[in-house]
Amino acid sequence: MSAPNPIQMQKYLSGVDYPCTREQLVEHARSKGADEEVLEHLRALPDRTYNGPNAVSQEYART
Repeated sequence: MSAPNPIQMQKYLSGVDYPCTREQLVEHARSKGADEEVLEHLRALPDRTYNGPNAVSQEYART
């Protein structure tokens, strides 16, 4: 399964309040209308607190 474009993923995370957890990222993206492919890749991120969009993008690229 190839990851959706990180720019697409960040579009769904626009406005999220950092720091936040993986589950908060998933819920925020869901509330912004993210498709299931993006949500699955967010769920695959390590379960930790993220301090900003760069940290999310780095881990997202690894999934």
